Amino acid sequence: MTTQQQQPASRAIRPFTVRFREGALDDLRRRLAATLRPTRELVGDRSQGVQLATMEALGQYWEKEYDLRRVQSRLNAVPQFTTVIDGVDIHFLHIRSRHPDALPLIMTHGWPGSVIEMLDSVGPLTDPTAHGGSAADAFHLVLPSLPGYGFSAEPVELGWDLVRTARAWAELMDRLGYDRYVAQGGDVGAGVTDAMGRLGPQGLAGIHTNLLVTALNDPASLPNTTEEEQAALAALKVFQTSGNGYFVEMATRPQTIGYALLDSPSALAAWMIDHDTDAYYKIASAFVDGKPSGNLTADHILDNITAYWLTGTGASTSRSYWEAYGPDAPAAGRPPLPDPRVPVGFSTFPGEIWRTPRSWAEQSYPTLNYYGVAERGGHFAAWEEPELFAEQVRAAFRPLRGGRR
Repeated sequence: MTTQQQQPASRAIRPFTVRFREGALDDLRRRLAATLRPTRELVGDRSQGVQLATMEALGQYWEKEYDLRRVQSRLNAVPQFTTVIDGVDIHFLHIRSRHPDALPLIMTHGWPGSVIEMLDSVGPLTDPTAHGGSAADAFHLVLPSLPGYGFSAEPVELGWDLVRTARAWAELMDRLGYDRYVAQGGDVGAGVTDAMGRLGPQGLAGIHTNLLVTALNDPASLPNTTEEEQAALAALKVFQTSGNGYFVEMATRPQTIGYALLDSPSALAAWMIDHDTDAYYKIASAFVDGKPSGNLTADHILDNITAYWLTGTGASTSRSYWEAYGPDAPAAGRPPLPDPRVPVGFSTFPGEIWRTPRSWAEQSYPTLNYYGVAERGGHFAAWEEPELFAEQVRAAFRPLRGGRR
């Protein structure tokens, strides 16, 4: 790997440490104490949105029990860096495995996620022998924060869509000295990873995703004959008609919702946990019943929300949806990219918004060489089930081991 001293100034890689001002933490506590909430919903489920009991329990825990310095401590426990790519200062974690033949892997988070949701998969991926795996399955990990997310700077010009981010990630891996690597992503990160596979930058040996982004683009073209395919299509339609309010708002009016997300931590929390039905009820259970699903504990959930609040990224993360999916975005009329030429792996988790059949993955990716079905987990697979997620990633990339790194 090239060192910082060998890099020209424009490609410099700088160590990074998270430091939050005490005044910012005091302001968060004050705003939480002053929260105004709507009256109770008139239904017994989440069909009107985030439920009052959930937000009361979350707010109480956040204000009275949660350690506001957890985010700083957890991130500072791993190596962090920043580097300027295409005019934007990109923050990333870089954890090298102790196993010398580890395969470099760049993993991309999504919304409302961050690099925090991947922290508990670091151990299983970089040191598999400590988690029931083999040294031959080890990875060197690069975990970047998307532009406008977390500690990455927000773009000040239009055009930072999925493809531009994919090109930036290829530049990042080149800058780190990796001449052969693989890529993984879920949610928005799946879109970035898909774009990397289609661009085929030099050095990219394969990709793996756990959300079939092609299904969102053209669901009518998907096979719809088997019971499994029909169930998946029905779930996708439910999401697109009654479950994607956040998606529509951020893809069309990100600036509007940004005012609320930067002014009220409670509004930010409600917006972030109202993502999909499976994840919402698991998060609600962690606060209301004290029964987390896997790794989705109250503390881990608030780590992510707190990071969004303290970095002030509610508006910039919303604008990323306008760039990636909005009808008025500069890239909206761009011709589709070609199919990936590198091997593609895909894993489906039972709690995902829709369970992708193998036939859908095969149609979307002619070079599909791995299809995995996990036992547990949902949309935020790496966050909820880091060990199972790591097993899927290892299996997907196992055939690609070997060659220069």
